[in-house]
Amino acid sequence: MHGYTVSQVTSVPELFLTAVKLDHDGTGARHLHLAREDSNNLFSVQFRTTPTDSTGVPHVLEHTVLCGSQKYPCRDPFFKMLNRSLSTFMNAFTASDYTMYPFSTQNPRDFQNLLSVYLDAAFFPCLRELDFWQEGWRLEHEDPTDPQTALVFKGVVFNEMKGAFADSERVFSQHLQNQLLPDHTYAAVSGGAPLCIPDLTWEQLRQFHAKHYHPSNARFFTYGNFPLEEHLKQIHEEALSKFQKIEPNTAVPPQQRWEKPRECEISCAPDALAAGSPRQTTVSVSFLLPDITDTSEAFTLNLLSSLLVSGPSAPFYKALIESGLGSDFSPDVGYNGHTRDAYFSVGLQGVAETDVPRVRDIIDKTLDDVIAEGFEDDQIEALLHKIEIQMKHQSVSFGLALTSYIASCWNHDGDPVELLKLGGQVAQFRRRLEENPEFLQEKVKQYFKNNQHKLTLSMRPDDQYSAKQMRLETEKLRQKVSSLSSEDRRQVYEKGLQLQTQQSEAQDASCLPALKVSDIEPSMPCTELEVALAAGDVAVQSCVQPTNGVAYVRAFCSLPALPAELRPYVPLLCRVLTKLGCGVLDYREQAQQIELKTGGITVSPHVLPDSSHLDTYEQGVLFSSFCLDRNLQDMMHLWGEIFNSPRFEEEQYFRVLVKMAAQDLSNGVPDSGHLYASIRASRTLTPAGDLQETFSGMEQVRLMKSIADVADVRPVLSKLLLIKDYMLDRENMRCAVNAAPGQLSQVQQVVGDFLAGLEQRTTERKPAHPHVVEKPVPNGPGDSACLSGSHIVRKLITDPTFKPCPVKTHLLLPFPVSYVGDCVRTAPYTHPDHASLKILARLMTAKFLHTEIREKGGAYGGGAKLSHSGVFTFYSYRDPCPAETLQTFAKASGWAQSGQFSQQDIDEAKLAVFSMVDAPVAPSDKGLDHFLYGLTDEMGQAQREQLFAVHRGALIDVAHRTPSLWLVDRLVPFSSQT
Repeated sequence: MHGYTVSQVTSVPELFLTAVKLDHDGTGARHLHLAREDSNNLFSVQFRTTPTDSTGVPHVLEHTVLCGSQKYPCRDPFFKMLNRSLSTFMNAFTASDYTMYPFSTQNPRDFQNLLSVYLDAAFFPCLRELDFWQEGWRLEHEDPTDPQTALVFKGVVFNEMKGAFADSERVFSQHLQNQLLPDHTYAAVSGGAPLCIPDLTWEQLRQFHAKHYHPSNARFFTYGNFPLEEHLKQIHEEALSKFQKIEPNTAVPPQQRWEKPRECEISCAPDALAAGSPRQTTVSVSFLLPDITDTSEAFTLNLLSSLLVSGPSAPFYKALIESGLGSDFSPDVGYNGHTRDAYFSVGLQGVAETDVPRVRDIIDKTLDDVIAEGFEDDQIEALLHKIEIQMKHQSVSFGLALTSYIASCWNHDGDPVELLKLGGQVAQFRRRLEENPEFLQEKVKQYFKNNQHKLTLSMRPDDQYSAKQMRLETEKLRQKVSSLSSEDRRQVYEKGLQLQTQQSEAQDASCLPALKVSDIEPSMPCTELEVALAAGDVAVQSCVQPTNGVAYVRAFCSLPALPAELRPYVPLLCRVLTKLGCGVLDYREQAQQIELKTGGITVSPHVLPDSSHLDTYEQGVLFSSFCLDRNLQDMMHLWGEIFNSPRFEEEQYFRVLVKMAAQDLSNGVPDSGHLYASIRASRTLTPAGDLQETFSGMEQVRLMKSIADVADVRPVLSKLLLIKDYMLDRENMRCAVNAAPGQLSQVQQVVGDFLAGLEQRTTERKPAHPHVVEKPVPNGPGDSACLSGSHIVRKLITDPTFKPCPVKTHLLLPFPVSYVGDCVRTAPYTHPDHASLKILARLMTAKFLHTEIREKGGAYGGGAKLSHSGVFTFYSYRDPCPAETLQTFAKASGWAQSGQFSQQDIDEAKLAVFSMVDAPVAPSDKGLDHFLYGLTDEMGQAQREQLFAVHRGALIDVAHRTPSLWLVDRLVPFSSQT
């Protein structure tokens, strides 16, 4: 069939799919197709890429192949296709030993268009030298037009990796892999070490492509309900037919096993949010495990690793986390199956240096205890239940999840189909355990206790770390510059000008395929919803969906009466409420029951904007959980216990949870700096923005770090008890259920019983805010053909005295690159300008900001977006030039006002916006916008029509009328000029 031979067809009923394995006759390329009734179809091609140094050649190549190809020679076709497509996902990934190019879409023509671009990019890229300079690294004058200015390092990947290694967790994980697997490709940094990237040459890049990006070294993956035959025909004709089979010689050999354990010490930057704390050391002990292509043993060891570390009943959780010696597990804890030889790692971060020997002793003793005592039956059952419910839970990106799940095993010639047969693996695991009750203890003894391939890695903070890294970069730059002849300098200057000219030239993208606005569905599909009152006056929204034997239940608890001084502590209550025990269950028993009977219970703070007023919002907490139909009664019993009888007496364990939460938030800042900057920038624009900073901004990070350091937590616990009384109250509650047709009535009944069983407050509570508005969501005949029954009522807070004001904030953190957020107060969701601003944000990103911030400025990312709340945000990510970026944001407004865009540009922006508007929604999430935000299908259709109607004049007009309230928040390095 089109040059392919089918080698195997296998039904995988537990995942509701059929797997088809094929081989391409002429090249030996492997292809796996997973046929499944899913409209979100996915393609990926992956190559085994095995670098021998840390110049980042596979990573730079991943960027550069997307900069133009033989058939599509225009600059940057990848980013241009984001605006010419209705894709639901487009990206590329560089792993330690493979590079993958995936995309997904629901449109058949779009699939063919994207497949053509991806195939040509991967197999026939231009790999122009200037593209290598832009994406990888280059020497260039600070001002490219002035040869008298200093030469500096620039490049997108160079700055991306400087940002990546500003994260101490990333530093630790990278060294762990390099040291544990030192004999081959895993000793290198595939993404590129910042000080090694400038050693990569353009010629080395081209050679790496020639060797690794060949069909004989490729694995193709397709998923969904589009016909396989059409995919094969296109792949054969456009790519594979032009190659002959070769022997790629890219296999990764097994790591040679050590005869005795090893130790390694490294350093990192101190935690900027825990200045002066003596507890900043990280230590872990890691063990090399068998080849991941042994799928049965890999499944067993993955399960065993989870039993050892996951949840309060796990031996290492009890012994390490609850010891108080550290703040959280060390990075990369548990089973890692992304390298040919898997490994297991366990340890602690936030440790005092003097306690490192104690941590090591605890790890050794815990392994001895497990060998002697084994695991509780309920712990094993909870883990197997988790696998069962994960197989039934339907996500919108299931194809992407599957291609990522099989990638590493398939990359090393393992059988990807065997990996998918989870039902059979669970059954085999049960049989082994039945035949030999000490089966797991024997594995612990074999792979941990008696394993000499064992690495102890410790990482200590060094106050001079950032300064040393800067000195090393300065010395690297000095060496590069001093080696230049006068002719070399002239070429550097001329190429800098040439690159700047290329970046500034208008691009002809007419060679690229594109959908048209007329390809977008004119109407959005109707979601049938019913709202009924339960337990007297609680609105329960019901949505019938094909949920595959799983029931989804949510409750939103509005908090209009919560005093302002308690608001900062709401996120902490959300983190601990389901983890401290409830009713007769202590915290371990509660965690076990949640794992045994549910897919998890999450509690999260929410700030929900009003659709028609910028200064009006709803604050509250969302409870979410799901379960197999057979466990519905048990799940809702747990809900009842959490609402009626939560426990807060475990002070010591509360401290443990606070430390873990604070460490988790602190670790997340380097990777999400642009989000923290944007949240801070919007705080004085709207009341909702101010609360968002309190709930999820840097203010919350600092509060959690301070609570983690207090000696007496009782005052904090007393605040949580006060919030609990406001929150766990059905008076301000609404619920939503999504279930299959035959199950819905039972779910409604059980949820109604839960609501009826809630304890009622006897005293009237005055709102903390004088202006609380009860707003019914439109419903019933005349309002919505898809809605029936009662109304959901939102309890909105409004502040008529609020005055937006411009504020500039500069947050200093020890990062070698910056993150910028710049926000403008614009128009709410139902305002006619909202649609124009949405298109304008995408237009600015694609046609102006991307070129200026990423291509010219060297930042890893940047753009503009409009939130549902009506705040228009400019942002940049891992940005070496924050001051220039701020100037670019200001210029973007002038660019839009002058109308420097075409009708084609507007149409492309509409395609990009509709790809997000029409992104697939999982059965579990249908009706969620109505439940949370009060958005009906009619409101969505009205905005849809407004988006279609946006025209050039409206865009120019809205750009002129957008107020210039620029609020800037920068997260920049200590060494930067302020």
